[in-house]
Amino acid sequence: MLTRVLYSASDIEKRLKEGVSQYYEIEQTTDLWSFNTGRVQKKMGVNEKPMPVKTPVSFVLLDNKHLTEHGVKYFCARSKEFVLITTNRNHPAFNVSEENLHIIYQDELSLEDALIQLRDKYGCERITIQSGGTVNGIFLREKLFDYVDIVVAPVLIGGKETSTLVDGIALTKENELDKLGVLRLLGCDVLENSYVRLRYKVIS
Repeated sequence: MLTRVLYSASDIEKRLKEGVSQYYEIEQTTDLWSFNTGRVQKKMGVNEKPMPVKTPVSFVLLDNKHLTEHGVKYFCARSKEFVLITTNRNHPAFNVSEENLHIIYQDELSLEDALIQLRDKYGCERITIQSGGTVNGIFLREKLFDYVDIVVAPVLIGGKETSTLVDGIALTKENELDKLGVLRLLGCDVLENSYVRLRYKVIS
């Protein structure tokens, strides 16, 4: 006999929330430089949130149009050093005057050049990338990842329009195989509430 257990939306939300705190605990152990995007941070509400307390973490955001002046000031208040990468000459950050605000302006986006400037100008030797699938795809194709650390939640999300870990233009030609991210497993940890942590080194 086949027995199915059906969960309501509230049950699913509760089960996921029970384990998601583990991700944030892991996040607290990552590098003191953190990379994200203005698009993600807008969704997190930084353009409306009250000013936070200062942290020892330096934040780097890639943004052209999602952060407001308030959002920029929010990250200045939160960061040891705050570096904005943009190709928008009219970004609101140019109207903000804070000692720890630094702007890397580029006519055309180059994450590799931005990382070089972060190292040479601001002493960033290691940085944790926490961006969405599109930007992850750029980092991957340009061979800018050294390690990948993934926390897998126990939920299946389908749909053609659903963002994945690596988005962007698909690789369809044999001569593009060198753009693949080949990984070597460093560790697999079974966490609580059916969450799993996978840690890899990028070998090519």
